[in-house]
Amino acid sequence: MQFSTKTSAPEKTRTACAIVAVHKGKPLAAGQALDGLLGGSLGAALKRKDLGTKPGATLLLPGAAGVERVLLVSAGDAAALSPKAWSDLCRSALRALQGTGARQSTSWLAELEVKGIDAAGKAAALVAVARELAYRFDHHKSKPDPAPTGPESIEIGCDRSEAQAIARALQTAQAIADGADFTRDLGNTPANICTPTYLAQAARKMGKQFGLKVDVLERKQMEALKMGSLLSVAQGSEEPPKLIVVHYNGAGKEAPIVLVGKGITFDTGGISLKPAPDMDEMKFDMSGAASVLGTLRAIAAVKPKVNVIGIVPTCENMPSGKATRPGDVVTSMSGQTIEILNTDAEGRLILCDALTYAERFKPAAVVDIATLTGACVVALGHHHSGLFSTDDALADELIARGREAQDTCWRMPVEDAYQDGLKSNFADMANVGGRAGGAITAACFLARFTKAYPWAHLDIAGTSHRSGAAKGSTGRPVPLLTAFVLGRAK
Repeated sequence: MQFSTKTSAPEKTRTACAIVAVHKGKPLAAGQALDGLLGGSLGAALKRKDLGTKPGATLLLPGAAGVERVLLVSAGDAAALSPKAWSDLCRSALRALQGTGARQSTSWLAELEVKGIDAAGKAAALVAVARELAYRFDHHKSKPDPAPTGPESIEIGCDRSEAQAIARALQTAQAIADGADFTRDLGNTPANICTPTYLAQAARKMGKQFGLKVDVLERKQMEALKMGSLLSVAQGSEEPPKLIVVHYNGAGKEAPIVLVGKGITFDTGGISLKPAPDMDEMKFDMSGAASVLGTLRAIAAVKPKVNVIGIVPTCENMPSGKATRPGDVVTSMSGQTIEILNTDAEGRLILCDALTYAERFKPAAVVDIATLTGACVVALGHHHSGLFSTDDALADELIARGREAQDTCWRMPVEDAYQDGLKSNFADMANVGGRAGGAITAACFLARFTKAYPWAHLDIAGTSHRSGAAKGSTGRPVPLLTAFVLGRAK
């Protein structure tokens, strides 16, 4: 799908479908201009109240001259739309457009006012919605489902003074959408295919395509680094673990941003075996890893002046005669010892060694991303990713970038009072606390390995994928992470 700007007057535009907004029952400037072309049929349809007043209601009218069709979209009566309402409006319009058969369209929806978002931001949000609707994952079906007939190209109607900024925003938005689709593809790929080795191969292929340096550490190298915590999770599986390190260098010797993604390609829970219902969704337990790789892909396409390193610890968590048992004590790369009370709390065990490994890069900031706890889903549902940080400035930055990207996070506490829940009689710490505050004690565990740099943790258990009829990866939080990195660029 291609996106571009269009600066000609609506009535002088040639398009298969013109999309125009109706606000408080009246067309905006583009609609008024097209009404003259249509001989007043647009105004007549509104006078008859053929278009519903609910935001997102649509009405398709036949066109005239160079405009083949006109799609009216109701914006309701609000003085200004919220960013979410804008995205919902775009989604309604694009779904209606799919049913028209138009392969090309021109949108003047951006005439609407949206709170806190300029013309470039509105265009970027439209791209995100269009690409999400266009995404399909039918790689493993012998007869793929027929895809809806959607547009191949969308023009954004705008003033000439806005065209350059919108064009830049479209380029960045498409790079982010490509990264999110890459993340979705990895997340949706079944675990018998998407193994740690597969992830490493995908990273290497991406690195070759975009000129990124990719290192893959094998088991012996991890043993030499004394990554006993990570390796304890991998020891029950036949699949070899990997530590994938991807380097994007756009700012010389500047301290890098390090993104660390949890890469459990399948999580049975290990000896602390999960119940059978919904266990198939544990293929999504590598969504943190997928989001790191997707973000690096987006960043490599945009080429900002910033340094970014992605670290992906990846393995399977399987039960076997060699698997770690509840009650075992392991030594992490940091030298701290961990009593493993629950083998299903494995994500923090692979992340802690990766967070220690990150110290060697002397990072400006480290953000880890993980489908870490069901407790975070209970706390926040599926709207916000959980944000935990010991650095207020970093937390505020991530919150702001999440709002900007419409990929939001909500801050939760990381306080010493919760650390008591990790006490162990036999090691420096336990890998789980009690049932209460489970997402918080998980973050407190990780915080013990991040003293050397500014750090934040994103728990994406509720936002990385959907269940039910819409089951599949969402591609989050690639938009948030990319906005964060771009915000740090020179």
